[in-house]
Amino acid sequence: MTWEDYGGALRLAVHEPLERVVGPDADPEAWLALDAGVREAFRDASWNPGHARWRALRGMELRDGPYTASSLAVALCHGDGRIRERALREAEAFPEALPLVVVRCSDWVGQVRLRARTLLGRMLTVRRAVALAPLTLRLGRRSRGGCAVGLVRDTLRPATTGELGPLLRHRNPRVRRFAVELAVSEGRFTPVELARAAAGDADVVVQDLFADAALAALPEDEPARTAALEPLLSARNSRARSTGVTALRRAGRPDLAEAYLCDRSAVVRACARWVLREHGVDPLPRYRVLCADPADPALRPGAVQGLAECGGREDARLLRPLLRHPAAAVRARAVAGLRVLDSVDRAELLPLLEDPAAGVAREATTALLPDAGSLDPAPLVRMLGPGRPAHQRRAAFRLLTAHGGPPGLRAAVELLDDPDEQLSARAPQALCLWRPDGTPKGDPEVTALLERARDRIPGSRLRFLTWATGAVLAPR
Repeated sequence: MTWEDYGGALRLAVHEPLERVVGPDADPEAWLALDAGVREAFRDASWNPGHARWRALRGMELRDGPYTASSLAVALCHGDGRIRERALREAEAFPEALPLVVVRCSDWVGQVRLRARTLLGRMLTVRRAVALAPLTLRLGRRSRGGCAVGLVRDTLRPATTGELGPLLRHRNPRVRRFAVELAVSEGRFTPVELARAAAGDADVVVQDLFADAALAALPEDEPARTAALEPLLSARNSRARSTGVTALRRAGRPDLAEAYLCDRSAVVRACARWVLREHGVDPLPRYRVLCADPADPALRPGAVQGLAECGGREDARLLRPLLRHPAAAVRARAVAGLRVLDSVDRAELLPLLEDPAAGVAREATTALLPDAGSLDPAPLVRMLGPGRPAHQRRAAFRLLTAHGGPPGLRAAVELLDDPDEQLSARAPQALCLWRPDGTPKGDPEVTALLERARDRIPGSRLRFLTWATGAVLAPR
């Protein structure tokens, strides 16, 4: 080990200022490295005793003091619990060492832990709690780290949003969520601010915190409630929109909820249907009206999906004409809807494997997978040709892999070195997972395919396949 490996312990030994060894804005991991490094430096007998810094560290008066900031930091990290406890009695005079007091709050020695927690509670201010929050939350993962987190939380409860600003903008999601939860629980935001934050934040956990708080704080006054709901209902993220739509039930506005029956998010659509049902309105007839015209260019994919979500098998008659809709998204949702309603017709879906839109082909493939074993493999093999669009080749390969037998093995072997990176990456997996169910023993094509791919199949799997198929491979 080099002296840098001790987390700054040997720099403290020559009384280098603590602020230079571990700066006040240091990452929590730097304090934990110092804590571990001091113990390691005292314990490591392999270190050269002639090294001046090592001798200085061993010669530090740690048991009785008096302390400097550097020697106190070393004492707070020492492996002897009595030295750590003695150092805590003097630590109040050295606020720059407060992060190490936080570390000692989760100490494995009970007396040290108790003294550190008492001292931390006495020394904490709002400013210090803001600075220590990242380290405290990092230590909160330890089995004894919850007490320090509670002390910091209690200290920050009266803090204003301005004082919490560094934590509300912190790059660490855990720290930021802690600050948001605290500020929200203490009522530091107005309903409109909560709604705007829920609509604009990128962190899904923070979105939920703000959205739930906005829903709970929704004012009864009509203009104020409308102002709070508008950011939620127009939000880009579905979590905020679903919260806004849910709030329409309490607001008594099912007319506004109806506009979200065709939302792109399934959660938002479900919330809209719930609001309508709570006001005695059945959403199913509305979906049927929306999907009645198969040539309607204004038909939204969410309407098609919503019909499948709350309709019955009889509604498949409205979805089938939509398989020829000019909009690819509508065609894809129609295929998915037929699968949801358990009304898949292979004859209708097979042509969609060659649809120019990748989403449609993908949905058709997913719907046909349960029946892949009974499909004619010849058209699928033709779709694997190198001149075909990539999404069609991938759809054919998925179905041939699920079909199994010699066609599935042939497809996997042929694509092992395909120029399409996705197909060439999937081919070895399909090869290893291929099962010879129903394959005649000694099939010469299977033998030839296994011979070609033997270097790409793990030895144990190859032995199983040769035994199961009766293939006799050339000796090597």
